[in-house]
Amino acid sequence: MPETPKEEPNEALVEIFATDQESEAMVVQSLLESAEIEVLKFNLDAPQDILPGVGGVSLQVREDQAADARAILAEYQNKGLTEAEAQG
Repeated sequence: MPETPKEEPNEALVEIFATDQESEAMVVQSLLESAEIEVLKFNLDAPQDILPGVGGVSLQVREDQAADARAILAEYQNKGLTEAEAQG
């Protein structure tokens, strides 16, 4: 039986996306997970009685998947642009 690689428990995470909108984070998370990239979502909520309206969501991936995740994210963000607009 082939041995499956064990995940390193202290593997570094890299933030690849942050937003104030949880719905936007969920779309990006689904997009990355459909490309078989593991995504961890962190809520950046501040105490609302002290800092109302402050917070957001951070998406992080394993360091070895960060480049692929960024490429997918860039393609997603540029999808609505024409080629000339995307370049510049």
